[in-house]
Amino acid sequence: MFGQEGSRLRLEWGPEGVAALGEQCAVLVIVDVLSFSTAVDVVVARGGAVRPVHWSKRASAARPADPSWTLRPSSLVSVPAGAELELASANGATLCALAEATGAIVLVGCLRNARAVATAARALAAGGPIGVVPGGERWGVNIADDADAGPLRPAVEDLLGAGAVMSSLLGYGSASVEAALAAETYAWASVEDVVAGCVSGRELIAAGHAGDVALASEVNVSTAVPRLTNGLLRA
Repeated sequence: MFGQEGSRLRLEWGPEGVAALGEQCAVLVIVDVLSFSTAVDVVVARGGAVRPVHWSKRASAARPADPSWTLRPSSLVSVPAGAELELASANGATLCALAEATGAIVLVGCLRNARAVATAARALAAGGPIGVVPGGERWGVNIADDADAGPLRPAVEDLLGAGAVMSSLLGYGSASVEAALAAETYAWASVEDVVAGCVSGRELIAAGHAGDVALASEVNVSTAVPRLTNGLLRA
């Protein structure tokens, strides 16, 4: 039941969603719009690669070659081709690490590359179920703190990003109620207003990171399809 059996398009949240869908779906798409998925898209589109680091292991993560490269997408717009970064996040990076262990093909999607990721997911799934997992946020974790991750907080921006991927998957097969509702939400939403006006967007803007919110709000401007293979996300 909780794996949304009988639907070819499925959606569930966070680590529990990965567990529920991972062993049943041929492809899992991880969505963390603010900001892991957007950061990954920026790097991969430039010919680089990202090693997602589970949040609990972030303290031992190697530093990037350039310390100015961070989880902020705007810090990555000049990353050179061939660069390899390690990025930790309580949501997207952690979910990638969990998803790879399920045996599913793992892709990373956001608003910027939603159509390209959906197209690749269709081909890679080869008729099997596709699961989209919006990461959400974590209570007790914000851009200023290094606190341990708390309980899941469903996040509007990730629902929108998941809906953007789902909207390009409709027609592949039957969609669960959860998947269909995400696609419908994306269809009527004003993307820029939603991403800037949601709690996560407002937090970033208040901290002086409006440029990151603007980058994350761009829709289908990228053809990059980050795929996780042997612990590394690359095109």
